[in-house]
Amino acid sequence: MPVMLDLQVSPPPVLPPATAAPDAALHVRWARDEADVRAAQRLRHRVFVEELGARPAAQTLPRGTPPGHDADLFDAFCEHLLVCADDQVVGTYRVLTPDAARRAGGGYTETEFDLTRLRALRSAQEEAGRASVHPDWRHGGTILALWGALAAFMQRNGLHTMIGCASVGMRDGGHFAADLWLQLAATHLAPIEHHVRPRLPLPVQALGTGRAVEPPPLLKGYLRCGARLLGPPAWDPDFGTADLPLMLRLADLPARYRRHFLTP
Repeated sequence: MPVMLDLQVSPPPVLPPATAAPDAALHVRWARDEADVRAAQRLRHRVFVEELGARPAAQTLPRGTPPGHDADLFDAFCEHLLVCADDQVVGTYRVLTPDAARRAGGGYTETEFDLTRLRALRSAQEEAGRASVHPDWRHGGTILALWGALAAFMQRNGLHTMIGCASVGMRDGGHFAADLWLQLAATHLAPIEHHVRPRLPLPVQALGTGRAVEPPPLLKGYLRCGARLLGPPAWDPDFGTADLPLMLRLADLPARYRRHFLTP
């Protein structure tokens, strides 16, 4: 996807201050410099490449990317959220604001899906992605810290909608991902006016087996918070995943999550 730079200068997003996470050993902050971004990229490489077997094409890596880092052209436009245990980054998201998406010529999700039906939401819509958590810190405290910081970011910047992709591994040939989509489409599909179309669709009808499957923990958490699927999964051959498009609106948060994540 070509990147076109917008010469309009927009105000930077308002970053909430560093905060203590629910786990006393953790704290949350936003990347302040290149060293922070590199730390997030190293964690992403550990999760996506070393653990999940992703093999991003060399041409997608920006010039100067060190070995052992997951990076792409969108990193330079994103805000990077970090959950730290002492000086170690153990969790991360990256966030692309509407202004930054215009400067980048679009968002990562648009490389996988036709988002035409979401145009009316773009002025108050952020994209969150590349969620990564260190294996030793995959518990509720880390996830709650990440989500609490994302909600605070949205509130401070007047954003009401978050989109992104939930990646599902395909080491079984894609059968699990197909069954997951066919199962969740019956209960968690967004209204048709928000549906998107995958650019490289996963052949779900051919791969589906009809079995009941358990959603991955992170995806299950999104759905509990009120997220909705926007359409069938796309196949990402570089990462070896099926990517399910999701949308979460602050207005759809259940009452208990609104009390936890949103300030009065």
